[in-house]
Amino acid sequence: MNSPQLALPRKPRNYPAIAAATLVFVITAITLSPGIGVDADFSSIANNWQQGLERIASMLTPQWSFFPETVQPIIETLAMAIIATVLGSAISLPLAFLTARTTNPNRVLQWTFRIIVNVVRSMPELLYAAILVAMVGVGALPGILALVLFNIGIMAKLVSEAIESNSTGPLEAGRAAGGTSVQVARTMALPDVWPQFLSQALFTFEINVRASSVLGLVGAGGIGLLIDSVRTYYQYDKLSLIILEILVIVVVLESVSAWLRKKVS
Repeated sequence: MNSPQLALPRKPRNYPAIAAATLVFVITAITLSPGIGVDADFSSIANNWQQGLERIASMLTPQWSFFPETVQPIIETLAMAIIATVLGSAISLPLAFLTARTTNPNRVLQWTFRIIVNVVRSMPELLYAAILVAMVGVGALPGILALVLFNIGIMAKLVSEAIESNSTGPLEAGRAAGGTSVQVARTMALPDVWPQFLSQALFTFEINVRASSVLGLVGAGGIGLLIDSVRTYYQYDKLSLIILEILVIVVVLESVSAWLRKKVS
């Protein structure tokens, strides 16, 4: 007598995934619809593809003789990133302690600094640079100031979250022993968050190198000024050389930064 075969249970349909995919499709269709969303004109790609190929062909043949003219702007870009990282990190560290709930018992003061950090963080560095260029003129100074403000918003937020995620036991012990908020933050909280702070500073430096190469497009110094110049005159062979140099610098810095983060973590 043959034993009855058991029917395998039917695999349930993943309705949430289907609903999410449908929603994404509908939103994309509405966004690209003429007169409703971004009003994307895909016909311009078909009409101008030959010009695009010419630009790409020009970028595939870098003008290596242009390299000496890029050295000084690249050095200025790296200097801007280093200065902005140091200043931004130095300012953001005390701000992080004032923003964290575990190290600032004064709720009014804590929320005040948290709102300030969120306001500073909400503005992109390019907008800071455009405003500062109008205030102090073209050059590296507005770029450095823009990056410092940008770094304060990022690092104060991330470091304060790291402080709040650490154990509160040492902080409570320090307060029970009669320590002030500054003493508790310096002796108890700072040693715990120090490796995370250094890691965030290194990561911010990587971001600053990329950002400082763009800030020059609005006159904030660095290699961006040279990029804007060669782009204005459609010198894509020179532009491709600058892009290659930035790529090499970013890859090297990421490798060194990753190695250093492993050492401090």
